[in-house]
Amino acid sequence: MVELEIGLVGLGIAIIGSGIAIAGSGIGQGISASAAVGATAEKPETFGKNMVFAVLPETQAIYGLLIAILMMVGMGVI
Repeated sequence: MVELEIGLVGLGIAIIGSGIAIAGSGIGQGISASAAVGATAEKPETFGKNMVFAVLPETQAIYGLLIAILMMVGMGVI
């Protein structure tokens, strides 16, 4: 389960860090998507460009989820 060198404090910090990795990328995605929707509402002809800016941060959310899973596996939580 949890190795003695790491301890419960290290385990708690890893769990909090993995949550921050996912939450931070989700917040960034929400900000960029709302800006893209606002720009599309003002100029509908820029829908394609704005869609790219709304979708690009999704890769960060996927990377955040991957890092969170790797941290949990490395610490023995999963």
